[in-house]
Amino acid sequence: MSQSLPDKPLFIAFLVLLLWLPLPVGSNRPWAMVLMLCAVIALALWWLWLWQAGRVELTPALRCARWMFALLLLWLVWLALQLVPLPPARLAALSPHAAHFWAWVAPGQARPVSLAPYDGVLFWLRSLAYVLVFGLTLALVDRRERVRTLMLVMVLGGAFQAFYGSVMVMSGLEWGFFFDKDTGRGVATGTFINRNHLAGYLELCLSLGIGLLLAGLAETPPRNWRQRLRDWSQTLLGPKLRLRILLAVMVVGLVMTHSRMGNSAFFTSLMIAGVLWLLAARRRPRRGAVLLLVSLLVVDIFIVGQWFGVQRVMQRLQQTRVETEARVKVDQDTLAPLRDYWLTGSGANSYYTIYPAYKQGTVQGFYNHAHNDYLEFSVEAGLAGAALPGLVALVSWWMGLRALFTRRRRTMKGLGFAVTMAGIAFAMHSSVDFNLQIPSNAVLFMVILVLGWVAATRIRAEATKE
Repeated sequence: MSQSLPDKPLFIAFLVLLLWLPLPVGSNRPWAMVLMLCAVIALALWWLWLWQAGRVELTPALRCARWMFALLLLWLVWLALQLVPLPPARLAALSPHAAHFWAWVAPGQARPVSLAPYDGVLFWLRSLAYVLVFGLTLALVDRRERVRTLMLVMVLGGAFQAFYGSVMVMSGLEWGFFFDKDTGRGVATGTFINRNHLAGYLELCLSLGIGLLLAGLAETPPRNWRQRLRDWSQTLLGPKLRLRILLAVMVVGLVMTHSRMGNSAFFTSLMIAGVLWLLAARRRPRRGAVLLLVSLLVVDIFIVGQWFGVQRVMQRLQQTRVETEARVKVDQDTLAPLRDYWLTGSGANSYYTIYPAYKQGTVQGFYNHAHNDYLEFSVEAGLAGAALPGLVALVSWWMGLRALFTRRRRTMKGLGFAVTMAGIAFAMHSSVDFNLQIPSNAVLFMVILVLGWVAATRIRAEATKE
């Protein structure tokens, strides 16, 4: 028996947590964040107890990605240093603008670099949960059956969100998470508040589902009409059809969000990752993959999408003008604090505190987040601080891309495709929104980054063919 069997209940509990996180408005509420943090810490302590007792061992992926884990720990240290009180003279030498701010708020007192210390502590705790999720995924996903289970569970979670959001719109009930929606009426939001955050979540789940479907394609072409008929029957009546239906449900939900970048990022990343899959196929049969990718684009857009409002998405894209987009103006305003706090940052979760001082008169309304994850992380953490998680994301995505081209096992190649597609989609969407500020989306993205390392390393059951 494998030494990892004792952690099966832990793995199940981890999957339950991943399913729970998007339900309470993406866990983007203080009480939901506290539950997330407590649950993740409990799971981490559970694994440490099993490891200390010698019942589990370090996985190859965990050993391979240890330097990425170290960079994430360094990210936590960086965030903590922003909260350390400094004498006024030292603070002025390190961050003149922060010193000027605290001289106005609390003259003569030792204050930290962060301009929102309380919110910085909350962000540090949330980041701790993300880092622990990174480590737990490396430690628990140690065999191909667990890879498939994790991918399937997230597909089910995405299908539920899409189905729930679509039903709420079509029925006119317009409920969110056990309450009437006060925003986003008429579009699918699932149990999220913002349609763009549901779209971001579905992008990731769809990437995993398509990767799982590609992993199930036959590696050899049918030798005769009997084998071809048998393959078609298995496709029509077997698990592939059920998975294809779940993907169609998620596409319907994504279209009904009417999210411009959500839909654009999904279909663009699908086409790019699809081309990379075909290039990586080399001498392997490509007909099945071509038919699958074409069906995802043609059937979902021009048939399913026509029934569920793809025209409204196209109209919103056609009517988009850079000069009239408020997000573009907010991004332009955010360049000013970036110049002021490029070294030390203004402090985690401090964007809503500093932005009013830089907002121009043409921008209306209140913005607690920049609609650009790259800019917000750079302003709050400084360029050096933002580079730490950015490097982890880039290297992890590269490992998934490498697995797509180098691995022979179907499961690992499909997983490499999922990581590649999800990385492209989220990179695009993060340029106009703040999905990484939503705990459920950030956690799922962190899990997918880890799967890049899982796809690139040898795991258990490698000798058996799947």
